Amino acid sequence: MSSTMKAVRLTAVGQPLQMQEIARPAVGPLEVLVQVAAAGICHSDAHYRAGVSPVHPLPLTLGHEVSGVVAEVGELTTGWQPGDRVCLHYLATCGQCDYCRRGAEQFCTSGQMIGKHRDGGYAQFIVAPAASLFPLPDEIPFEQGAVMMCSSATALHALRKGRLAAGESVAIFGVGGLGMSAIQLARALGALRVLAVDLDAGRLALAERLGALPVRAARTDSPSGDCQSCADEIHCLNAGRGVDVALDFVSVPATLRPAIASLAPFGRVVAVGLGDQPVPIYPYQELINREAEIIGCSDHLASEIPLLTELVRRGSLDLAPVVTEVIPLDAAAINAALDRLQRYGAGGVRTVIRV
Repeated sequence: MSSTMKAVRLTAVGQPLQMQEIARPAVGPLEVLVQVAAAGICHSDAHYRAGVSPVHPLPLTLGHEVSGVVAEVGELTTGWQPGDRVCLHYLATCGQCDYCRRGAEQFCTSGQMIGKHRDGGYAQFIVAPAASLFPLPDEIPFEQGAVMMCSSATALHALRKGRLAAGESVAIFGVGGLGMSAIQLARALGALRVLAVDLDAGRLALAERLGALPVRAARTDSPSGDCQSCADEIHCLNAGRGVDVALDFVSVPATLRPAIASLAPFGRVVAVGLGDQPVPIYPYQELINREAEIIGCSDHLASEIPLLTELVRRGSLDLAPVVTEVIPLDAAAINAALDRLQRYGAGGVRTVIRV
């Protein structure tokens, strides 16, 4: 095995990623070296490149949606062997702090996110703690295994944060990779009606094929998001009432305002997208008078991955239509995909790098 590898890396904020030849990472006693098979390109990666959400240290290999094959196992690691098909949880955590002990490892006091605080999967190899690995069944292609590890896992966590109960209704604002998974997961969890809100007609058509009622959104550059008309359409499509759960995978004023306005009494908005703009809220009319809630959702939990994997294995969550583009480990192709995400580009849902 060569001592070097290729990796596509962020070298400076606001600049295109670059292909570099770097040392293949060494494997610690409780770590595993994974030969990357596939790495998803997430909207967060576009935010990292643009500096909306800071990453460190630079240069850094991006990519937190990773699947592959075990190549080497640390001397104290058990349960894994070379050749195992795996997918990677996005966090390397201590496992000992209060947050880790109560199953909220996304707030680990020393946690490091792959592709943000330590090298990620836009590379031929990645090293990760053995505790971050999960088995990938043979029935699930590597491309889908990669997408599972962020967009699908975060969609499931958002639905759980929203306390979706069987028989309730859901509105999903932004039906990219996360939204397409959320549509199917909501149905698998017993949602009576799912509404999909987006600007792009192609995405809405796919959302409709997956079982959602489509709602054409207002422009994302509209300060208010044409809040009332969008909420009125949701009420109309949902048998004349508001929705029980609204998931906002964009979290800008043009989506969060109508998400709040679309709620029924006791409704819950779950904000997931990395929005960085202030959003006006009218406490009495929108929250107090309806006993409504606005809930933040930070990524997902390792404990949710086995359920998610089983839902994909059984076909309850079909990721085949979500992976709309497969590209090689190539800097120009990856930068082009990030450019489209940064523009909230229309068209495809999820781009995956096949290494």
